[in-house]
Formats: sequence, C-alpha cells, structure tokens
Amino acid sequence: MASKMKDKLKQAGVFLLRLLLLCAQVTLFFIVLYRILPVPITPLVVMRGFPMERDWVSFDKISPKMVKAAITAEDPKFAGHYGFDFEAITESIEKSIEKDKKPKGRSTISQQTAKNLFFGPARSWVRKGLEVPITVCLELMWTKKRIIEVYLNIIEMGDRVYGIEAAAHHYYKKPAAKLTAAESASIVVCLPLPRKRNPLKLDRKLQRKQQTILRWMNGFEPAPDWWWGK
Repeated sequence: MASKMKDKLKQAGVFLLRLLLLCAQVTLFFIVLYRILPVPITPLVVMRGFPMERDWVSFDKISPKMVKAAITAEDPKFAGHYGFDFEAITESIEKSIEKDKKPKGRSTISQQTAKNLFFGPARSWVRKGLEVPITVCLELMWTKKRIIEVYLNIIEMGDRVYGIEAAAHHYYKKPAAKLTAAESASIVVCLPLPRKRNPLKLDRKLQRKQQTILRWMNGFEPAPDWWWGK
C-alpha cells in the first residue's frame, strides 16, 4: 500500500515537473516570437472582452515626449537597471514596515511588460514570483527599445483601450506620433487606474501630478541617442 502511494506521488511529481517545463518552453517561445512580431493579444484583453480599441504602432511612430513621460514617471532608472530597481524595492519595504502595511508595488517597466504579456490584473506573490524569470528573459533577449515599444503598445490606457495609438485617438483624436508633452503626461498620470481616470478630466490632485511629471521631463534624458539605436 505504501509503495503504491509512493509510486503515485512520484508520478504526480514527474507530471508537475513536465508541466512546468512545458510552460517554461511555451513562455520562452513567445518571448522569442514577440522580440520581432507585434503582440496580437494579451490575457487582460481576453478577460475584459470586446469590443475594444487597440492599434499597434512601431517605436518610431510614438512621440518621443510620450516615451519620456512614461519612463520619467514610471521607471526613471529604466535605461540603467537590468529589470529590477532594487533601491526602490528596498525603499518600499522599509516604508511599509514603518507604517505596518503591505509593501506597495514598485514594478519597473520591464516587470510591467512581463506582467501584461502573460498575466491578468490579479495580484499575488505567486504572480510576482513568476514575473521574475520572465523579466530576466526580456532584459537578456530584448533591447530596452523593444521593451518600451511593447509596453506602450499593450498597456491598458482606458476602459478597453489598449496601447498608446488607441489612447491617442480615443482621447485626442490624433496619432501617437503627434502627442504633446502635456498630453503625454496626462495619459501617464492615469496609468495606475486607467479605467477610472480620464486624461481629459483630471481632478486637481491629478493635475498637480501631471505638472510634476512635466517638470521631471524638462531636461530629463531617459537614455543617450546611441542607446535607442539612432
């Protein structure tokens, strides 16, 4: 009886190991694929349902002001880190200990890209753990330019509005390439809660944040020209 139970546990263990390896292989396949091709759909799009607004654009068709606004506000060390901002993580943990609260997420753009590519909006430590190897793979296999390009094309920017091109048309009736600094900052300030916030209807608190982002953008260089492959 004991030997049968041991055999079953062994078989279950082998099955789980094979399943994990299969998931890892499938994930790696898509990471390699998305290094070149546009991302056709994400788990969040499936969960939110249709109709939706989404239109993929290449990096050179996104306003540099939008790129700068996103990096300045979401991940100012994006050009220099390798997927994780350990200083920000440590700061977040220390503050949470002082206030006796759960640590707030301080995800980099690379981590957010990993999350949006393969996971839904639900938060859990398991998901955070799975994000780590995917983020490492993105940093190793993609350029920073590709990471920010994918990030700005798949992130949710409104109720069933995905990507900067769709957001630019939805809110400002123009392509992403023509977004101004103020418009870019207005979109970025809504990213934490894109379904509840509207770049065209910012309250006073969000207006102050938008102005802060604009001040941060002034003179900030997310990376030298050679870094972008120019």
